[in-house]
Amino acid sequence: MPVAANDVIKRIVDDRLLGSDNLMDFRAEIDDAARFFRAWMDRPMEIGAIAPSGAALAAAVASEVDETADGLVIELGPGTGAVTHALLQHGIAPERLVLIEFNDYFCDLLRQRYPGVQIVQGDAYHLARCLDGLGLPLASAVVSGLPLYSRPVRERISLLRDAFAYMERGAPFIQFTYAVTSPIPRATPGVISNGSAPVWLNLPPARIWTYRDATRIA
Repeated sequence: MPVAANDVIKRIVDDRLLGSDNLMDFRAEIDDAARFFRAWMDRPMEIGAIAPSGAALAAAVASEVDETADGLVIELGPGTGAVTHALLQHGIAPERLVLIEFNDYFCDLLRQRYPGVQIVQGDAYHLARCLDGLGLPLASAVVSGLPLYSRPVRERISLLRDAFAYMERGAPFIQFTYAVTSPIPRATPGVISNGSAPVWLNLPPARIWTYRDATRIA
């Protein structure tokens, strides 16, 4: 068995040992890992990771979102829905969630799993094409699992600034990354950034960065 597949299975088993509730969930995560790995093999630059986010990381990302707010929560690059599931478990109502996913296979899977959630198939790096015309209210948070380091710095910053236009004042743009450093340079003008401690229970370990528009702090 390839090393990558071993790592995927080990990560999932470790997650379930730490937070398992039933065998059905365990099997579902194994199935998702296989789906994700196949998609990564087909389109590695599009997917950006060999496996879905682990349960510990997904829960940590979801905890950064204010579940008592009224605005939308926009998720960029949800993949098989690991973070989506955590957001729902965190108390975010399905009708508040808007998922933007480029991969058509993942879009079909997400629609089957989350019928009350709005799924938009499109390129998150062109948010206007995805969101304009939908008549949506502003978001109280944007959550991103996009592999930002696969894009030039200027495209990452452009994505962040575009997202700010669809967000309420002071709302966080929440990004997880497997890199040590922030994918948005911390010296970027007009951006306030904060990084979490590493989430060691994920494989590989990850960090969560939150970014806010310094010109629109409530």
